[in-house]
Amino acid sequence: MRKLTTDVVVIGGGSTGIGVLRDCAMRGYRTILVDRADLAQGTSGRFHGLLHSGGRYVVSDPESARECAQENAILTRIQPDAVECTGGLFVVTEQDDPEFGDKFLAGAGATQVPVEEISVSRALAREPRLNPSITRAFLVQDGTVDGWQLAWTATQSAVQYGGQALTYHKVNQVHHANGAVTGVSCTDLKTGEEVQIECSFVLNCAGPWAGQITHMAGLPPVAVVPGRGIMIAMSHRIVNTVINRCIYPADGDILVPVHTVCIIGTTDVKVADPDHLEIPREEVQQMLDSGEELIPGFRQARALHAWAGARPLIQDDRVAASDTRHMSRGMAVIDHLERDNLKGLITIGGGKLTTYRLMAEHIVNAMEEQLETSHPCRTAEEICPGNEPGHNYMITHRLKDREADRMTSPIICECELMNREMFTTLLKEHPHASFDDLRRQLRVGMGPCQGGFCSSRVAGIAHEEGVIDAARATGLLKLFLEHRWIGVWPILHGDQVRQVALDDWMLHGTLDISHVPSPAQVETDPVDGSHTGDDPPAAIRKPVSTMTASHAATGQQRRSALRPEETR
Repeated sequence: MRKLTTDVVVIGGGSTGIGVLRDCAMRGYRTILVDRADLAQGTSGRFHGLLHSGGRYVVSDPESARECAQENAILTRIQPDAVECTGGLFVVTEQDDPEFGDKFLAGAGATQVPVEEISVSRALAREPRLNPSITRAFLVQDGTVDGWQLAWTATQSAVQYGGQALTYHKVNQVHHANGAVTGVSCTDLKTGEEVQIECSFVLNCAGPWAGQITHMAGLPPVAVVPGRGIMIAMSHRIVNTVINRCIYPADGDILVPVHTVCIIGTTDVKVADPDHLEIPREEVQQMLDSGEELIPGFRQARALHAWAGARPLIQDDRVAASDTRHMSRGMAVIDHLERDNLKGLITIGGGKLTTYRLMAEHIVNAMEEQLETSHPCRTAEEICPGNEPGHNYMITHRLKDREADRMTSPIICECELMNREMFTTLLKEHPHASFDDLRRQLRVGMGPCQGGFCSSRVAGIAHEEGVIDAARATGLLKLFLEHRWIGVWPILHGDQVRQVALDDWMLHGTLDISHVPSPAQVETDPVDGSHTGDDPPAAIRKPVSTMTASHAATGQQRRSALRPEETR
């Protein structure tokens, strides 16, 4: 058993937990973060990529709108490499309430969210593919943000101040004695080693899983209501500006340009288990329909990948327990000394990725109130390491680098312009990482082929570099492809079918990957639980050719997410 001693343990490696790790470390507390998976692998890595201007909430949730507007400016300044300043448009379509635009302007004025009404012709000049029948348009300061990049640079900042982040460490119990927290016990999922961390304070930032953590402390679960939302990435940037419908927040009313794709989102449905999130056919249909209302011809674009995430909403007594769409997006800090008479445990829930830094500030302030200490919060002042001040992300960020090193390091993933040196450098830094862990930092396999071409190259290079043996390389390759398949199966039609068939011919017809020796058990992704509700992910166990035959009887059901004319 490994034993560690610290002042504070942060449970949860999403954006909020990482923000808390950074804030605590900058205030001088010895702090260790633990998460059962990789950083930002849960909710923070499963969203639509929107950096909110606050516009979405000026009518429905004014306090959240104010917070988003303030934090948008701060994150754009302290983590510029993670933020693309796309700007945003709120548009009124023919199906929308024409009077909502006036409420939107009034709400923006009341919450100090910058908004400018522009002419429809100016909006169409900025985004030519917008529905020409829109009647009003409003310009806002929306942006897009890479949640993983945001998390890593904040973690690097925390590490510089002495913080530690222990990924793949699953919490088993929160210990306390005489009414006060004494420590946390974990299991290192990579090695199987038990880890005991002695501490005097635990900050529960586990998001949708926060209730499970309070249960591990022997307390009643906090009222976290997981709200499932699905999103679909289209294969190119249909627009270069965030497009919002100017309505009360609803399903499928945001289109976000992120990196080389556009993401349409999202639904909002209460679920019982944040580890098992369906991607229902009817919701896929709903997202495609919603995209068509904003961008005529949206369905002609190729749907690339679908996924689901769970919002960590706090039960709002003003709405029904099942109505996650209308629950407040504001944060909630729960002091368990007040609620459960246990000193040294505080839970935070709600909020947005845009407000992660502010959420961290609030919960650390609450901790200091309980400890009767006081240190200033400086997280809004310091730029995180690895960021160039005043230089925000641009879609061409890797092109200049590849032009410079194209003769010395071959490109491995053409879609994301990732070269061999980028991959081997990160692999040597993290030899126990899965290919999905590396994907989250390098974006390998996230382009139009979804790993069909680059995944086998990655596996071969990992073995060639001597970091892993051939059997493990093959096992990780199969796991990587299976995870990619989870997001492809719900949108399998049209050009996507052709791409999957090509991938199948390469992986099974040429490489015969199903019969290549691999370990009996390869590490799994503890939070990659999305599924369609119809068929288990089976990219490796059932190649496309065999699926076509074995599922012939249910083929019409699988195509039911499409319009009738698209099932021919």
